[in-house]
Amino acid sequence: MPQLSCKDLTLGYEGTAVISGLSFDVNAGDYLCIVGENGSGKSTLMKAILRLKSPLSGKITAGRGLDPREIGYLPQQTAAQKDFPASVREVVLSGCLNRCGIRPYYSKREKRMAEEKMERFGISHLARRCYRELSGGQQQRALLARALCATGKVLLLDEPAAGLDPNAAAEMYALTKELNDSGITIIMISHDISASAKYASHVLHIGGQAALFFGTKEDYLNSEVGRQYARIGGEQE
Repeated sequence: MPQLSCKDLTLGYEGTAVISGLSFDVNAGDYLCIVGENGSGKSTLMKAILRLKSPLSGKITAGRGLDPREIGYLPQQTAAQKDFPASVREVVLSGCLNRCGIRPYYSKREKRMAEEKMERFGISHLARRCYRELSGGQQQRALLARALCATGKVLLLDEPAAGLDPNAAAEMYALTKELNDSGITIIMISHDISASAKYASHVLHIGGQAALFFGTKEDYLNSEVGRQYARIGGEQE
């Protein structure tokens, strides 16, 4: 049974569809890249998977053993979020909020989990630093640590390398691949076709209010839409 299944989805706003007839499955351990032009519905799809927005029609089903609240999320950062006045430890710990329920404090286990995630991403020495004082790459590492406090199964990433310099972007993609290799399912929105080609196991390309392609990375790169998109991406670089 797929870990996440989307069947005949129609997504949009105020009754107006931005994408229709969307169906695909994500299995445990997949690395799915979602690509497409701006306005094609990629972020709307993310919101639907996170249960932040209801489909106009169709269904999203989580497989056995996956609670939708266990899906971690790393959104694109706004300028206000980048300037958030909290310590790195506080930001990472906030990923445990769903585990707290009505309990108004973090348990020893949750605090230990946050420490482990910071250590995993090499930011333990920044724990007391203010989040807004960090570099873009350090902030993304803190947000990844936060997302992993919420889940050990599925991680949704919305343009995780946006705004990063080439070295920091390469480090971010390497971290996502390391997480995937450890068994975490990755679903990532990306305009970076080279990253998709290097790291993805599967590609979903959406545009023109429909899915233009869904399948393995190898099949995508050999498809007409994949070759065209790769050429356009290369020209933009």
